[in-house]
Amino acid sequence: MSIGHTLLGLLESGPRHGYDLKRTFDEKFGQDRPLHYGQVYSTMSRLLKNGLVEVDGVESEGGPERKRYAITDAGITDVSRWLDQPEKPEPYLHSTLYTKVVLALLTGRSASGLLDTQRSEHLRLMRILTDRKRRGDLADQLICDHALFHLEADLRWLELTAARLDQLAKVVTP
Repeated sequence: MSIGHTLLGLLESGPRHGYDLKRTFDEKFGQDRPLHYGQVYSTMSRLLKNGLVEVDGVESEGGPERKRYAITDAGITDVSRWLDQPEKPEPYLHSTLYTKVVLALLTGRSASGLLDTQRSEHLRLMRILTDRKRRGDLADQLICDHALFHLEADLRWLELTAARLDQLAKVVTP
């Protein structure tokens, strides 16, 4: 995820302080990985330097100064271009799971056991996500569905690989 583009998109609704940007980001996108304040302010500093945002005002209200940021026309153009650009699908051709299976076969360890353990871990996480989806709002349901679909694809791969372990062992072992 592009933090910079996400913050720019949030600024399109109006100027905000860094604290407000962090809070809104965490509400909408960061339930599992909230932003650190330092990340917000370093990103805003970079966006400011690149002319994508500007300081709209500075307030102190008896405490430290707080900058209010506003998106510039260049920032709007940049976020529009980012939104229009499709995300590159991840082909997963460098799979850690595949590497572990092959290494287990090469070293005489149980590749079948590894696959069983991984299957259990996937199913455990799927139960957690399914429960979260049941209790969540629409946004949470959609993000859980995205994760669940990926986990289901992984499970299909685990089953296929388990069924082909003997063939794979012949190919990868000397």
